[in-house]
Amino acid sequence: MTAPQFAVVAEGLRKRYGGTEALAGLDLAVPAGTVHGLLGPNGAGKTTAVRVLTTLTRPDGGTATVAGHDVVRGAARVRTRVGLVGQHAAVDEVLSGRQNLVMFGRLYHLGSRTARRRADELLERFRLTEAAGRPAGQYSGGMRRRLDLAASMILAPPVLFLDEPTTGLDPRSRTEVWDEVRALVEGGTTVLLTTQYLEEADRLADGISVIDHGRVIAEGAPDRLKARLGGDRVEVVLDDPSALADAAAILARAVGAEAEVDAAALRVGAPAAGRAAALTEAVRALDAAGVRVADIGLRRPTLDEVFLHLTGDTAQDRKEVPA
Repeated sequence: MTAPQFAVVAEGLRKRYGGTEALAGLDLAVPAGTVHGLLGPNGAGKTTAVRVLTTLTRPDGGTATVAGHDVVRGAARVRTRVGLVGQHAAVDEVLSGRQNLVMFGRLYHLGSRTARRRADELLERFRLTEAAGRPAGQYSGGMRRRLDLAASMILAPPVLFLDEPTTGLDPRSRTEVWDEVRALVEGGTTVLLTTQYLEEADRLADGISVIDHGRVIAEGAPDRLKARLGGDRVEVVLDDPSALADAAAILARAVGAEAEVDAAALRVGAPAAGRAAALTEAVRALDAAGVRVADIGLRRPTLDEVFLHLTGDTAQDRKEVPA
């Protein structure tokens, strides 16, 4: 059987909890062998989508396939083809790292010898061999998350769902998890990632779907989404607020575009079609005019700005609802 071009496909998915429509016609197509980010405010439907796609929740309408199998008619086959790492650690903190993995292997109906062999393979892959005999409760946050990832890979599933996998982790632990996710994708795994850390999606995702009120409102590669807000900008931060008007006029002449002033931040910015050339010209013009600059640089829109533009919220602004 030929491997599907898209590892995850959803068409018109609907799910209602009482009076709340968590999914309102969700469409999704995730190419095999990629990381796809699913972004949205609290209550947008991200976790519900993951629950439907992993067969934990039955949809009220629409269709979905994962690894080529229908999530309703072929639910049992889907479960053998996916791994899931939820928002909270699923490992037993009393058991050692090795014991946890062997236990998961046995739960997946692996023989005792096969489960032990697979546990050792995963401990080595996720750099946990030295800590294999220690109780998981003694692991750092990053180590525990790596153990979670290892447990989800017991059957080497082709599709892995990560539902806010780095919530609560410190920056170093988060980077460790990112490294492991990249390694999995390089090995052919498809990853569907939900996250409220937009930097995480920017760093990891090949494609992104932004969902709100249970449906996709924008999708594309991170750079493509950022381009919706315009291209690069030259931004100048000043020491002296009285120089804002002069700096805006100088910057506008230097880059050939209207400059915007943020008086509260002592910042002046303008579109930079020529990128490095525009920045160089701006530096020269400001220096020649004797304008004292605290900082100057070339910057692109961030995913945070895209998110705010599309949804009207920061990632954490809304109150949580059952979605």
